Amino acid sequence: MAAPVADVVEHLATPAPAAYWTPERMARAVPIGLLSTVKRVGGAVISPVTSPVTSGATSPVMSPVMSPVTSGVLPVSAPARSGRVRQAAAPAAMPAATTSGSRWGAGGSVTRTTGRVFLTMNGVDFVCSASAAHSANRDVVVTAGHCVKDGAGAWAENWTFIPAYDGGRQPYGTFSARRMFVAGPWSRKGDDDYDVGMVAVTAPGGQHLTDAVGGQELGFEPRRGQRTYGFGFPADPPYDGERLLYCAGTVHGDPQRQTRDQGMRCDLTAGASGGPWLSGFDPVTGRGVLTSVSSFKYSNDHGTMYGPYFGPAVRSLFHVAEQA
Repeated sequence: MAAPVADVVEHLATPAPAAYWTPERMARAVPIGLLSTVKRVGGAVISPVTSPVTSGATSPVMSPVMSPVTSGVLPVSAPARSGRVRQAAAPAAMPAATTSGSRWGAGGSVTRTTGRVFLTMNGVDFVCSASAAHSANRDVVVTAGHCVKDGAGAWAENWTFIPAYDGGRQPYGTFSARRMFVAGPWSRKGDDDYDVGMVAVTAPGGQHLTDAVGGQELGFEPRRGQRTYGFGFPADPPYDGERLLYCAGTVHGDPQRQTRDQGMRCDLTAGASGGPWLSGFDPVTGRGVLTSVSSFKYSNDHGTMYGPYFGPAVRSLFHVAEQA
């Protein structure tokens, strides 16, 4: 059954003070949700991707899954004039088309449009992931709703997006929130079907976000069951949030039938919340269609990430955000 078009709730944000997000404060920020109460839906326990499973439990430690490295003999170029034989550089390996967690090393647009979000919620500094989106105002960032507003609770403060983040480097600077948007069902009751947040950011020095880094196209009411790539900056062990990682595979419906979300095999941990899911993705250009974001995992299945389906409600949310 199709989800109804939801109303849009917005918030006028105060830009983060320039001196707030020091390297030390960023390093201390924790993945959002670690302090949240685990909720039960239809008898099943849902933990946000950034939450421990139960009170007092520790997050499972998973071995990092690294990108495969091609093996074999390197091609040899023609002899140089000196008579020496010089090895040519190995061709770049294509990223795995199916993986539950690998470091993204293929470059392309996705390395610029994806970034980390630093925010304060109820006095605690948190971190999420997000993506720049192609939009009319050239300033929209798409992330998870819980990275913008704590369900029926508080809006985030000091909300700052750092595109192309890499090991502390900020090649395009930082973009602070000016207006925030979530769907009504998320704002009123934290409905996971609507766990999407959009933020219109400031244009420091007059340069709009997508003029600087580009933006991924959004897609609405996509065909279900597509091959999808999910990106983010997981920060819980064995990851440290400093590098862009990805999962890739065919998405499927929620077997618990508690949401309209789709799931993907993915071992990314806390901090990846809000990271973009791209269908029709081209690993050469790093471009795709943004059709979901990382939202939650079920406590009895740490290997599957779920993301909300981008239906009419998300379309309405985007149309409001891109006019801000």
